[in-house]
Parts: sequence; structure tokens; C-alpha cells
Amino acid sequence: MSLLGIVDLFRGRPHHPVGANGQMALSDHLRELRARLLKAALILLIGFIVVLFFFDQLFALVERPYHEAQLALGANRTIATTEGVAGGFMLYLKLCGLAALIGTSPFWLYQIWAFIVPGLLPNERRWATIFVAVAGPLFLGGVALGYVTLPKGVQILINFTPHGLTNLTEFNDYLSFFSRTLLVFGIAFEIPVFVVMLNRVGIVKGKSLARFRPWIIVGTFVFAAAATPSTDPFTMTFMAVPMVVLFFVSEVIARVHDKRKAAAHPYAGLDPDQPSAL
Repeated sequence: MSLLGIVDLFRGRPHHPVGANGQMALSDHLRELRARLLKAALILLIGFIVVLFFFDQLFALVERPYHEAQLALGANRTIATTEGVAGGFMLYLKLCGLAALIGTSPFWLYQIWAFIVPGLLPNERRWATIFVAVAGPLFLGGVALGYVTLPKGVQILINFTPHGLTNLTEFNDYLSFFSRTLLVFGIAFEIPVFVVMLNRVGIVKGKSLARFRPWIIVGTFVFAAAATPSTDPFTMTFMAVPMVVLFFVSEVIARVHDKRKAAAHPYAGLDPDQPSAL
């Protein structure tokens, strides 16, 4: 394939006329999807190569929570890899691959977003942009909080090791635990965004949220207890309390939206067969 053909693959230009509302032929949609996927794959590959040069700093960042827990316990706990001769190489691949996936997420998520947006109405596009802009920082905030609380969770878990035994932690297991904890915290912080989205489409009302508020708070703590991999009260509380605060914020937003909607359409909820007061 010539260089021009490769460039055309990444451009994904339509081969048929595009309609007035952005309608495209199915083959052109698939061609654009292929171009978006190729761009995302190229971005991931470049990110992976860049991260390889910062492996030592990345490894120290991932190992730090375990090291802090180890210092706090003051006992003999060791982290190791048991994958044999290729263990170090596999460690490079897994850790750098995970970092590249997270680090390049704004770029490959944009490719997904750019493929979806043309099919949305202008009003839907505006609100979707707002939700994406809010959801990103909330997810990163949840990940940051998960990283801060991780040492305490690791400390509680490995402290169950009986006296006289050495806790030999396999690094791949620790990496899975590390990733799962940060992912759970990040997703948990997205729940209020979905609550507001459901309110926007009329599925959830602000008054309903207020009525079931005590049960929602209890459910939030139950969710935090079940979702946190360490299952300790400290980590659970650090997840549940911000979620409750964010829920209150989403409830206020929902109630304000309901009031504005009711003011704009005062007769929207009336029965058409109900006689008028006039």
C-alpha cells in the first residue's frame, strides 16, 4: 500500500455525498470508524513508547502505597514477581500498557466522542459536552482520592499476616488490586453525573431524591463497603462521604432544574380532561 493510501486510511473521508443533516452512507460510517480506531491505536502505541522511558518513575509511583504500608507496619513484607525469567519483561509490558491507556485517554476518548457527536441534535450535543467536561475531572478526582487512601487499605490487609510469616506479595496481584481500587473510586465519583442525566431526561425527579435521601445515603455506604477491594472502614468512609456530598449537589441541581422546567411549562402535568378553573 502506498503512503497516500495509508494517509487516506487515517483520514476516513466519505466516498459518497454527505446529507444536509450530516447523514452518511453506511460504508462511509464504517470507513470513519476504521480511521478513528487506527488513530486511537496509533496514539496508544506512541504513548506506550514514551512511557517506556519513564518506567522507573512509574514503578516507584505504583509501589509507593505498598512501601508506605510496609514502613507503617515495620515488619517483614516483600513484594515480588513469580513469572519466572520473563517476569521483568512482562512487568514492563503490563505497567507501561496500563499507564499508556490512562495517559492517552483524553486523545482516544476524543476519537470516540468525535465519532458520536455528529449523530446528536444541537441541544443534546451541548448537554453531552457539559457532562463530559464534568465527568472527566470527577473521575480523576476519584482516582486521586483512591491513591491517597490506598496505603491505609494495604496496611490493614497485610496486617492480618500472622506473626512469624513473611507476606510475599506477587506484584501482578498487587497491580490488579492497585488498578481496581483506583478504577472503583473513579467510577464511584461518576454516579452523581448519571443522576443529573436521568433527571434531565425526566426519569428521576428532585423530590423523589429528597424523599429517598436516607435510603440513598445508607445504600451509598453499602456500595462503598462492597466496592472497595480492601473492605476496611477507613477506605469505605473515604469513598462514601464524598459520594454523599456529590449526591447532595446532584439533588440540588435536579430540584433547580425541575423548578425551571415547571415554570417554563406550568400546565405540563395537568390532565387534558380536567376542567379549567376559569
